[in-house]
Amino acid sequence: MQFCDDCGSMMKARDDRMVCTNDDCGASSERDREQEDAFVTTESQTDNDVIESDENANFEGKPKATDVVCDDCGNQEAWYTLKQTASADEPPTRFFKCTQCGKKWRGYN
Repeated sequence: MQFCDDCGSMMKARDDRMVCTNDDCGASSERDREQEDAFVTTESQTDNDVIESDENANFEGKPKATDVVCDDCGNQEAWYTLKQTASADEPPTRFFKCTQCGKKWRGYN
């Protein structure tokens, strides 16, 4: 992702130029193909790189938490995923799935 040197807005590719998305700015620059190779895009991500946040997500193989207790079976280990459910200045919400009985719940930090 490239940002405008003049106003700080995001730039987008248009033919052989990078153009500022801020209509009031209007800045543009020549596209640097060598620099673009260094950028990381979501196109190269695999399903394993993406954090699951869907209710039916497959939690198995995700990180495990050992600082939780399942209310149903008392197990002290659960897979978890993170999702930003509030504003950016709030901590993310952890979604858990018990490794023993499969119960799902959320935890707030």
